Amino acid sequence: MSSLCILAVDLGGTQIRAARFAERQEMEARTALETRADEGLQAVFGRVVAAVSEVWPAGGDVAVAGIALGAPGPLNFRRGVLRFAPNLPGWENVPLRDMLTERFGVPAFVGNDADVAALAEHRFGAGKGLPDLVYLTISTGIGGGMIFDNRLFTGGHGLGGEVGHMAIDPHGPKCTCGNVGCLEVLASGTAIARRARERLARGEKSSLLRLVGGDLSRITAREVNVAGQQGDALAVSVFREAGTYIGSALVSLMYMLDPSLFVLGGSVTRAGELLFGPIRETVETRAPQAYREHTDIVQAELGSDVGLWGALALALMELGGGPGRVD
Repeated sequence: MSSLCILAVDLGGTQIRAARFAERQEMEARTALETRADEGLQAVFGRVVAAVSEVWPAGGDVAVAGIALGAPGPLNFRRGVLRFAPNLPGWENVPLRDMLTERFGVPAFVGNDADVAALAEHRFGAGKGLPDLVYLTISTGIGGGMIFDNRLFTGGHGLGGEVGHMAIDPHGPKCTCGNVGCLEVLASGTAIARRARERLARGEKSSLLRLVGGDLSRITAREVNVAGQQGDALAVSVFREAGTYIGSALVSLMYMLDPSLFVLGGSVTRAGELLFGPIRETVETRAPQAYREHTDIVQAELGSDVGLWGALALALMELGGGPGRVD
């Protein structure tokens, strides 16, 4: 009798990762290709096909139970249609699920990348064993995913859970989504870099200038983190500002959702206490004890492969081996 495997794909603006998971949920093959998003839909989908083909089982004694893909943008969860992807030019109303099924002849499932990351941390990571959590990924942008009663929440039309676009400051900068003062435009890695450049341009002193050879355009959240870990006052202040915004958003989510756990992932969280300190201080100051006493804030556990584990969790959910989504 053939054993079964699941193929997982993490479609990002920079890389396409794919993996094969054995029946016992062990990763037994993995590959990564450059996305080269500027080449357009057909070329990028061709590389998705190539990545899946690289991890496809070679022998006839292993059958593929399904393919699951995490996509970087709002999508119709039920139909598997990617509405648009800010980092993938030309990707609008793309029927990804049907394209994968037609190409490979096996069941295919598609989810928003932050939603599948929430599934991953719930099933395999920091939220394992808990019935509910809210996941935030803080990197170039800010995304979110929510699990309630062991079910993925996607909203009435599959577009819910976008915590990065909660309006935090009605007088804040304009966000790429068209709103103003979104959490993403105030506290993402992009926002952290922008705030550091703005303050340096006004003449504030910082070791950041030395780190980037005086070229402000080279500043990213990574350089701000490096300077902050070395005690640079400007960098510490910029992270404190971002952490305060994130903490404020968590307080609002506590009032609305009362989750058991907040899981924070993404590249910006590598700053550790530089970011988590002000987040926790803000929550401690602004949230009532009745909420704080049963809601923890932790760092995600699954690292850069969270998208692959999330796609696996999505497939298991859809194939009947895991929590079901809200219908």
